[in-house]
Amino acid sequence: MMDLELGKSFKTRKKHSWKSTLILAYQSLGIVYGDLSISPLYVFKSTFAEDITHSETNEEIFGVLSFVFWTLTLVPLVKYVFIVLRADDNGEGGTFALYSSICRHANVCLLPNRQVADEEVSTYKLEVPPEKNNGSWVKIWLEKRKNLHTALLVVVMLGTCMVIGDGVLTPAISDLLLFVCIHSLVFSAVSGLELSMSKGHHEYAVVPITCFIIICLFALQHFGTHRVGFLFAPVVLVWLLCISALGIYNIVHWNPHVYQALSPYYMLRFLKKTKKGGWMSLGGILLCITGSEAMFADLGHFSYAAIQIAFTTVVYPALILAYMGQAAYLSRHHRIYTSYQIGFYASVPESVRWAVLIAAILASVVGSQAIISGTFSIINQSQSLGCFPRVKVVHTSDKIHGQIYIPEINWMLMILCVAVAVGFRNTKHMGNASGLAVITVMLVTTSLTSLVMILCWHKPPLLALAFFLFFGSIEALYFSASLIKFLEGAWLPILLALFLMAVMYVWHYATIKKHEYDLHNKVSLDWLLTLGDKLGIVRVPGIGLVYTGLITGIPANFSRFVTNLPAFHRILVFVCIKSVPVPQVPPAERFLVGRIGPPSHRSYRCIARYGYRDVHQDMDSFESELIARLADFIKLDPSSDAGDRASSESGGGLTVIGNHRNFESEVSMGGGSEWEVGGYGKRVRGCNWGEVEEKVREELEELRAAQAAGTAFIMGHSHVRAKAGSSLWRKAAIDLGYNFLRRNCRGPEVVLRVPPASLLQVGMVYVL
Repeated sequence: MMDLELGKSFKTRKKHSWKSTLILAYQSLGIVYGDLSISPLYVFKSTFAEDITHSETNEEIFGVLSFVFWTLTLVPLVKYVFIVLRADDNGEGGTFALYSSICRHANVCLLPNRQVADEEVSTYKLEVPPEKNNGSWVKIWLEKRKNLHTALLVVVMLGTCMVIGDGVLTPAISDLLLFVCIHSLVFSAVSGLELSMSKGHHEYAVVPITCFIIICLFALQHFGTHRVGFLFAPVVLVWLLCISALGIYNIVHWNPHVYQALSPYYMLRFLKKTKKGGWMSLGGILLCITGSEAMFADLGHFSYAAIQIAFTTVVYPALILAYMGQAAYLSRHHRIYTSYQIGFYASVPESVRWAVLIAAILASVVGSQAIISGTFSIINQSQSLGCFPRVKVVHTSDKIHGQIYIPEINWMLMILCVAVAVGFRNTKHMGNASGLAVITVMLVTTSLTSLVMILCWHKPPLLALAFFLFFGSIEALYFSASLIKFLEGAWLPILLALFLMAVMYVWHYATIKKHEYDLHNKVSLDWLLTLGDKLGIVRVPGIGLVYTGLITGIPANFSRFVTNLPAFHRILVFVCIKSVPVPQVPPAERFLVGRIGPPSHRSYRCIARYGYRDVHQDMDSFESELIARLADFIKLDPSSDAGDRASSESGGGLTVIGNHRNFESEVSMGGGSEWEVGGYGKRVRGCNWGEVEEKVREELEELRAAQAAGTAFIMGHSHVRAKAGSSLWRKAAIDLGYNFLRRNCRGPEVVLRVPPASLLQVGMVYVL
């Protein structure tokens, strides 16, 4: 019953009052909808770039408007707002959120160190009884085929890499919209100058400006989203109101009957008349939904209701009015043949053109910021789940969860963005590249959501199949139109994705193989228990924290440490920092603590579990909290010698230890207060030293004395090489790829911020 109550309390954590929901909806305008809101700047221009030109009739104009209207309605509104947003992982969204939900409901996860005890995390609980599962045969089919587990992870990586690729393309496109990039966010604003620049040198003149804006944009990232973006929401709101007003003006002034183009009939007429050229121009129409994936990826920063309210009441109507206004203007200006003149600013009255330009510049910067922040979040999730090399993650806000900055990734993105801006000066090619990245992410999301519907929501497989076929067919049509332009820019996101997938897969593959090697070479518990004075082993004062990837057994690096230095600390703790496929692990359920051997041996095992959106503690606070949990465990479970060896050997006997009073203050008080244990609301009285058993008090005093003597951190320093007879691919992946990444990325001691003066590293050679 208490487990159920805890699960409910966690799931209601993101529920908000109507007032706070409206505030979140307002804030989401600046973070979620920056990219999507500026799409009217370039959709018509890119659609009529080269593949088609509109004639003296309105069929092409109305056909494009019809495609834009139904694409915006079916994909962002119906698919994302009303369906995909419900596939959240306890309030978190994104590709890895879908994957973690699937992994918890089917045994398809490739992450090491899975254990039954993880189900004690409240976010792991199944919400629907197994008897209601309509797709159990799908689950069984997936679980039996190991190759499908790898294929599923590869698909997730593909979606993730395409989002990162979009993070490279979007800021670059943003400033060079007219001349270099179509999908521009920052450059789209600069494109307002197109009407006053000569056609011969505009591309080269705008490149230095573009590079300067990109460098400035990335230089601001270290201040954090909460400082850089405090004006984002009002900027986007003003921009949406601006394009709405322009749309209404153009509709009333130029063509009040443009609403007729919303009929699907005009889509058929468009394709029938333009044939292959019309199909190829769908890559430009696709750009009207770029940024839709951010609604799901940024879900954890807001809430389902907030994002739904913002899109349905503000964003969607504003975009429809903007596109209808442009179509109304173009329907009365048939002599505008070139894409150079079809741009957004052609439909803006000259009296307000410069004001609109300023608003567009600000909105474009907002859009670029959103995708950069999203890239940081995705890489942090990938790193937490062992699918990306270790990088430094800086949390820029103490109050707003999820606002992070990754220095290495920031500067790499900046260099790539500048390279793209300099290398591409063709708006059509940049549009092709951006469109392919976006539609690939959407296809991956559709596929994973179909599995979520079967495995997590327990819907009939036929319903999930209908969802997949309907939305997958729409997205496949746009995907084919983008892919056919492989040589015209679409190769760029594919190249970026292949490179990033290679990095992610090699790192994940080597991580799994290293874990298997550790399992095969772990030392038995009997070996540890036989170490003593008779073998010349000395127990020195202090606490030794031995970091290991194992949840059972003694790691081989510790046996090597003792062999070369026959001494270890009086208090010995084997610590396993473990990532679990959930967004957050409640602090009360983070630590699993158990004994190794009898109490007199003073050896313990601790598993610290983190979700992929959890903030890892600095080493000082982690050490203090770990020792406090050990003290609570000793008070609660002064186990007998008999049961400990069996439970430790099998990996059981671990107890969830929740938030308690600081250990130092608990020992010094000696009072009779109560405290909560286990994270389940159980209250235990027993701080009065007169009532504590003598053995327990002695063990606690010894723990306090060891803490005062100091803590040493014992970690392995690994070198990896492929075993003899390995295939060429395996040797390249391990000897070249993984070792290069390991040497040039941050080590575990840096990520965990272990004090160098207290670090003991033990060399290990892994033959994989």
